[in-house]
Amino acid sequence: MTPFYSQEVAAMHPDEHIRDEAAHWAVLTGDPAFEDWDRFTSWLESNPDHARAYDELMSQVGSATGMLIDYPVEEPLVAANDDEDTFHTLWRRGWFGPALAACLAGLVAAGVWQIRAADEVYVTPMGESMIVALGEGSTAELAGGTRLVVDGEDARSARLERGHALFRIRHDAGDPFRLVAAGDTLVDVGTIFDVRIGRERLDVAVAEGAVIVNPQAQNLRIDAGEGVVRSEGVYVITALPPAEIGEWTDGRATFRDATLEEITLDLTRATGIAFSVQPGSEAMRLSGSIALGPVRSDPRTLEALLGVRARPVGEGWVLSLD
Repeated sequence: MTPFYSQEVAAMHPDEHIRDEAAHWAVLTGDPAFEDWDRFTSWLESNPDHARAYDELMSQVGSATGMLIDYPVEEPLVAANDDEDTFHTLWRRGWFGPALAACLAGLVAAGVWQIRAADEVYVTPMGESMIVALGEGSTAELAGGTRLVVDGEDARSARLERGHALFRIRHDAGDPFRLVAAGDTLVDVGTIFDVRIGRERLDVAVAEGAVIVNPQAQNLRIDAGEGVVRSEGVYVITALPPAEIGEWTDGRATFRDATLEEITLDLTRATGIAFSVQPGSEAMRLSGSIALGPVRSDPRTLEALLGVRARPVGEGWVLSLD
């Protein structure tokens, strides 16, 4: 089971997504071989609702097993941004991983704790990436700020709920890979393809093979060196240099007649720096190719690279054309 991380803001009571994350972390931390305590701590500290959800689940498990009181506390862990006096108990080596898994299964069966056991959910924070193995040699590389849901019973079926990902799919004509992204269904035909969900658009670009977009509706075939943009319900197919498709995985971003608002979203995903647009400049369109490393080090490099003004505001940077 792969850990996943989120920057989502939850309501006062943890929603189903946060409960799912807490359940996964509970199983992971219950494994005697688990060592990724730093990421677990970061997940707890990133949102007070994470800590509350984890505590609630552990309380449920403790009540179900009657075992928690018998185990010594190795160290307390309190989320730095949790105003409540919440006490997180970590049982590191030798904790009852199998018993925890059994208790979680019982709680789910009883309807006490609802999780989607069949799905594998992968979420990347802004500025970080992740490679997800989809089985049989297929992978998905996720950019920052991305959420991918893979059917736990069928790794050839997935849903990109937000963000940006590059898929390298081993083609099987009898069992094609199917991806749902922003309401569209993409079916691979021996494929390396890139998918990006924007604020009001979907971009699909094919580096190798082909992708069929909505086979039961528009039935658009996008071949290698082509891309399709869906905006306001209209699909436009364009030619693209294959070398540019997925180049973000190598630390470069190329923009072709992109709005400044789209550019700031991509830069935030790639660097983890909170970029925004000066009101009135959102719709301005720019083209350019930039290396992301220098932008991470100094966002002011965008001024020469894209011909924009970059200024720090609070914890982020605002881009404008003046």
